[in-house]
Amino acid sequence: MTKAVITGITGQDGSYLAELLLQKGYEVHGIVRRASLIQRPRLDHLTGDVAVYNQRLFLHYCDLDDVTTLRRLLLSIQPSELYHLAGQSHVGLSFEIPESTCQFTAMGTLQILEIVRDLPTPPRFLNVGSSELFGNAAHSPQDEDTPFRPITPYGVAKAFAVDMVRVYRQAFGLFCVNAICYNHESPRRGESFVTRKITKAAARIASEGGPKLQLGAISATRDWGYAPEYVEAMWRMMNAPTAQDLVLATGVSTSVGAFLAHAFAHVGLDWQEHVEVDERFLRPADAAALVGNASRAAAAIGWRAQTDVAALARLMVDADLAGMRQN
Repeated sequence: MTKAVITGITGQDGSYLAELLLQKGYEVHGIVRRASLIQRPRLDHLTGDVAVYNQRLFLHYCDLDDVTTLRRLLLSIQPSELYHLAGQSHVGLSFEIPESTCQFTAMGTLQILEIVRDLPTPPRFLNVGSSELFGNAAHSPQDEDTPFRPITPYGVAKAFAVDMVRVYRQAFGLFCVNAICYNHESPRRGESFVTRKITKAAARIASEGGPKLQLGAISATRDWGYAPEYVEAMWRMMNAPTAQDLVLATGVSTSVGAFLAHAFAHVGLDWQEHVEVDERFLRPADAAALVGNASRAAAAIGWRAQTDVAALARLMVDADLAGMRQN
C-alpha cells in the first residue's frame, strides 16, 4: 500500500486530496496543528468512518516549525509521497501578519526539504505554489517561464518556496515539484475568501434577506477553477515519470463582479441590489490580470480544467443553501 503524507490536510485542498488518495488505495497520513479546538469539518466524513480512520487514514499532531517532531514522523511513516499544502494562504491577511506568513510558507517549506533530503529513502515531494508569484506580471497569460514579480508578502513567501524546490531538485536530484495553482474554489473554501463570501451571501439573502454584502475591489479579476480537479493534477504530477513544475489554471479571467452575477442570478437576484463596496476590504496592493496558461500540464500529465466559473458559482451556492437548510 502506497503511503502518502499531507501537510494541511484539514484545508480545502488537503481534504479533497485525502479523499482522492484513499479512493486510489493509499494509506494517508495527515499533519495537523495542535489547537484547543479540534473540529475538522472538512474531514468529519472520513474520521467518522471506522473502516477508514485509523485504518488507512491517520492524523498526527505536529506544527510545521516543530522540526524534530516532523523529522521523527517522516522517519517512522517512510512515505512514498509528501504533499506540502500547509501554510498561511490568505493573500490579504499576509499584509497583517507578514512575518508568520513568511515563516510558515517560506521557511517551513525549506525545513521540510531539508528533512526530505536526509531521509534514507526520500519521498516524492510536491509543494503548492500560487499565481501570486507573478504579481504584476509582464505579460498575460502566465506560464512556467514567466518571471516572478510578487507584490504581496504571501507572493514573496511563495516565490522563495518555489525557487527552493527547484534548487533541491537540481542540486540534490530529488523528485520535487511545484504545482503553481491559480485560484481554485469549492464549497469547502474558507469563509474569509471572496468567492465563499459571495456564495454564502447569495444563499442567505435568497433565503432570509438581511444586510448587504460588503466587498472590496469588484473589478479585480482572477482565474478561478474547481479545487477537486486541481488536487487530481497534483497526484498526476507526483506520479509522472519526470519531475517538473506546472501551472494549473483554467486560462479564463473572471472579475469579482462577474462571479457575483453568476452566484446571485442562480437564486434569482440582481447582485447590484445586494452588494456595496467597502474600502476597508481593499488591499494595499493587488495583483494585475492573473490568468494562467496550463498547456504544459495538458501535454505532460493530460490535465485540463473542466468546470467553468458559472458552474462553480452555482455548485457553491447550492452547497451553501443546503448547509442553511441543515442548520
